[in-house]
Amino acid sequence: MIAGSSPKRSDIATFRTKLSTAMMLVVAAITAFGFYLAQRNVARNAERALRQNFQTELSALDKLLELRHAAVTERCQKLAANPRIHAALEDNALDLLYPSAKDELRDLMRDEEASGDQVASTLRAKFYRFLDNHGAVLPPPNPSDVGVLSATTEAELTFKKLPEVQQIGYIANDDSSGDTIQEVTAVPIFSTETGEVISALVLGFRPLELAPLIAATGMRSGVWANGRLHLPSLEKSAQESLVGEITNAFMKSKQLENNFRVTVNGAPHLLFYKRLNPDSLFPPAYEICIYPLAGSIAQLHRLRWQIGFAGGLLLLGGFVASHFIALRFSKPVEQMAVDSEKNRIQRRRAEAALASTSERLERSTRYSADASHQLKSPLTVLRAGLEALLAREDFNPETHEELSTLLHHTHRLSGVIEDLLLLSRMDAGHLRIDSEPVNLSQLVGDWLDDLGALPDSPDVKIEEEIPPDLYVAGEKRYTSLIVQNLLENARKYNREGGRIRVRAKADDSGIVLTVGNTGQSITPDAQAHVFKRFRRASIAGSVAGHGLGLNLARELTRLHGGDLKLVRSENGWTEFELRLRAAQPAVERRGQNV
Repeated sequence: MIAGSSPKRSDIATFRTKLSTAMMLVVAAITAFGFYLAQRNVARNAERALRQNFQTELSALDKLLELRHAAVTERCQKLAANPRIHAALEDNALDLLYPSAKDELRDLMRDEEASGDQVASTLRAKFYRFLDNHGAVLPPPNPSDVGVLSATTEAELTFKKLPEVQQIGYIANDDSSGDTIQEVTAVPIFSTETGEVISALVLGFRPLELAPLIAATGMRSGVWANGRLHLPSLEKSAQESLVGEITNAFMKSKQLENNFRVTVNGAPHLLFYKRLNPDSLFPPAYEICIYPLAGSIAQLHRLRWQIGFAGGLLLLGGFVASHFIALRFSKPVEQMAVDSEKNRIQRRRAEAALASTSERLERSTRYSADASHQLKSPLTVLRAGLEALLAREDFNPETHEELSTLLHHTHRLSGVIEDLLLLSRMDAGHLRIDSEPVNLSQLVGDWLDDLGALPDSPDVKIEEEIPPDLYVAGEKRYTSLIVQNLLENARKYNREGGRIRVRAKADDSGIVLTVGNTGQSITPDAQAHVFKRFRRASIAGSVAGHGLGLNLARELTRLHGGDLKLVRSENGWTEFELRLRAAQPAVERRGQNV
């Protein structure tokens, strides 16, 4: 190897540095991606735990509400079945309605507070009202006995039409203790005679609250209704700060339940909400639950530090490994660089040799064409001179025969020159085929008629199976030359008393012409070279020829978009197959264009 062509060590060092840097970047990217996945997984698990706690609290609240609503429904049905209440409603004796109901609902209106275990089983109503058959509130004679309500609150209990199923709602109650939210249950009362709704009993309760989870998780729950938040375990100022955020969340999302982050007293919290009274005639109300995130964030920070420390160790190990791997990889790469330099030198030499060969081939082609042109002129003069001598009658028969032989050889030499010129044009890419319909049947028939008139023609039998009017696409003179070479080849290499078989047919691929002849078979070794120029089979013997006919025929066939091949040569039989593109007769095509 030339010393000047060796790759520089600085290039190898640069490659080693780039490789090490790239591997470090890959390790850093993988570490960062792993850190991101771990952080996202931790955050997702924390959020899933919050959702589970919220669903657990809502499930407990739903069970208590179901128990209370079932108890209210049972009490109202008993009240509706009471003869005095029923008579007061159906006989329109409304002055007896509230006094009759007072005794039935006395236990609900007691002021004692039930213990925590009695919340679900003991009902404590804040008020009750009856609705008339139009859905309006029937005013009680003594509001202090049935729960004092403001006119605004009573108006919120009015329905446009009496409900046929139990309705749950939450309304604001203005009393001396301040603005509170009351849970309202409206139970329809049906007539025993007609089965239609004639009234409804409306009971108001203090909203149920789960035992606060502040000691365990810090979670707080409340109710949102009519643009007001009722969350007794949270300071008033904190409740007011949440009102705007909850209102915006409800305006942006129409979902029945969702969650988002809020800030309460300067600390981050996660706020959940869920619809409490879907499909109710009362305004929508939501269970509000806030969960402090300070502990979760602190735990997340600790996990981040742990993951970051582990990632740093991994990154450091990756950098060290990258350095050693880069050192190891640089050695085969250096050898590859040396081999690549050798290959570049060899490629340049090969390109130079190819250019030189191409130039010599071009000169050879040009020389062949020039030589053929230069030979045509003296050959034409020679042929004209021989023809003039043959026209004289003062020569003896021996001289006349010698002149005829010379003239015959000039014709053969003219054929060689014409073939060489044609091959030169094809090699140079200057030959163009003007495609037109050519009657192959007529062309083959004409050549078969002339076949016996050729000199030195042996006595052979010709078998012809040519359908009439088989047209191929091509140029007539070149198609004729292809057929001429095939038929002359079958004649020259035949034996005395042999036969020539010519068949033609049309198939899906075009027109197929097969030419077979008896005679000595071509050896398997010679079959591979039968279409090469100036290569003649060993069976040629004294047969006249110059080894260009089959090569010229195949090159012209390929220019026509077809193919010429040796089908077989064995047991004294040789057969060639010519395939050309089919075409329609010119007259028929003109008829189609009209």
